Amino acid sequence: MGTAIPHPGTALPPVAAPDPGSVLSGQFGVAHAWTIGLCALFVLVTLAVTVRARRTTRGAVDFYAGGRGFSSTQNGLALAGDYLSAASFLGIAGMIALQGYDGFLYSIGFLVAWLLVLPMAQLMRNTGRFTMADLPAFRMRRMRVRLACTVSTVTVCVFYLVAQMVGAGALVAVLLGLHDGGTFLGLGADQARTGAIVLVGVLMIVYVMYGGMKAATWLQIIKAVALLTATGLLTVMVLALFSFDPRALLGSAAEASGHGAAFLEPGLRLGVEVPGDAAQTFFNKIDLISLGLALVLGTVALPHILIRFYTVTDGRAARSSVNRTIVMVGAFYLMTLALGFGAAALVGSERIMSLDPSGNSAVPMLAEELGGRAAGPAGAAVLLALISAVALATILAVIASLTLASSSSIAHDLFGHILMWGRPRESQEMSVARLSACVIGAVAIALAVQAQEQNVAFLVGLAFAIAAAANLPVIVLTLFWRRFNTRGVEWGIYGGLSATLLLMLFSPVVSGKTDPVTGENLSVLPAWVDIQLFPMENPALVAVPVGFACAVLGSLLSPERNSARFTELRVRSLTGWGSDPS
Repeated sequence: MGTAIPHPGTALPPVAAPDPGSVLSGQFGVAHAWTIGLCALFVLVTLAVTVRARRTTRGAVDFYAGGRGFSSTQNGLALAGDYLSAASFLGIAGMIALQGYDGFLYSIGFLVAWLLVLPMAQLMRNTGRFTMADLPAFRMRRMRVRLACTVSTVTVCVFYLVAQMVGAGALVAVLLGLHDGGTFLGLGADQARTGAIVLVGVLMIVYVMYGGMKAATWLQIIKAVALLTATGLLTVMVLALFSFDPRALLGSAAEASGHGAAFLEPGLRLGVEVPGDAAQTFFNKIDLISLGLALVLGTVALPHILIRFYTVTDGRAARSSVNRTIVMVGAFYLMTLALGFGAAALVGSERIMSLDPSGNSAVPMLAEELGGRAAGPAGAAVLLALISAVALATILAVIASLTLASSSSIAHDLFGHILMWGRPRESQEMSVARLSACVIGAVAIALAVQAQEQNVAFLVGLAFAIAAAANLPVIVLTLFWRRFNTRGVEWGIYGGLSATLLLMLFSPVVSGKTDPVTGENLSVLPAWVDIQLFPMENPALVAVPVGFACAVLGSLLSPERNSARFTELRVRSLTGWGSDPS
């Protein structure tokens, strides 16, 4: 993508000066009431949906797979809702607003991933039943395989959950203007963040315990419609200010960013060239490739994405639902360009960074700016409240699906097939699933409360890397390699998981990274701790090959063979013949 040049003679909207009356500055106003009201409305609607889903959830198929009664369009919306997390809505737009072209690279990685999901959807639906472990367990020794898959699923989901819940707390603090020492209804920033984390955690437990997959699916559908509608509205408003001329938008964004033409070129944040340090420049560029690998390959193997293929009637419907998801996700990420560059042009990077250095406040600030330009203070309050409610709805929907994926794996795989030897009563298994949702929710709340002062943004990338290194080798080799066996599953999952965690532990994310200009510590651990041995921030480029190598080596070193089951699996995956219709 080349550098965009502003259209000659185009009048560009000026960057707004900081508004001391902004709701984001901490002063109580109408927007607070609108935000709380819209969030409460969303919660009430989704709780009503949960109660209705509870009445029609009678068995394991209803709880785990929503009765397999959702259409491809409904499941496509739910998949989009599952995938478009707060990191997508707020984080990517914020990165584009602050880093320009480099922020857009995240959008590309997230979108390209779905081209790999497409061929997997039909195969997974035809061969599985409720969880990822159902696929390898069809061919191999079920107990050991299911234990390994449960460990991986829960690990990925918990990391992702903690990041989302900490993000919820931080978002609430920013939206209520508590980031700079203010108070809201007597609550300080720490109290508000903790309260938001606990409230979000309790709601996700309620959704999963009482509604199962039916409630989670309708929650995702409502969230996806609201998110796409709100994003589309902001996109049209941004483009309208620039007479629907993208060149004018990009030119104004580059000018307001303070980076000039470099804002529209690669290398501002990712793959940075370090003068006089060829080694660091090399690792920076390799790290960019590693990040892209994690985003693309990790998406294919995220547990909460995989289980959604089981909610439709057959493999063809699963494939159709992914086609619809690709269209919606593609449209969304194109709109994040308008939001990100619009925030840079209309709000300015200085204001965005002064409120939240991570850039997550860019979209709320853009909404407030656009609303103010369109309808004055009332418009600013209403549009900011709408975007805030959508952002919180996004977090709620994603964490509900993550909780459901992990609790389903614990109940169906660990309890049903290991502790009960594959012969549990359905009522027992569902009771364990609901109890597991409580336990997972409580653990996630506790971890998020403890980690709310930490920079946990890396946990999302870590979850994708683990999924790519531990889960993906098992899925691919189970479907396509005749020699794959139980030991290969165990070695692949545990090897990929261990490699990812160890490399991350010794990476600059955890220790040893400082700002070259200010000397500020940018790692998780205190500045005096330096255990950095691995030079890259994302381990996928190394961990994914390790996961595949461990899976292949484990299979070759084991005498176990079962060609007949592999042949049956291949027939089932391609035709759907013999798959469980329930």
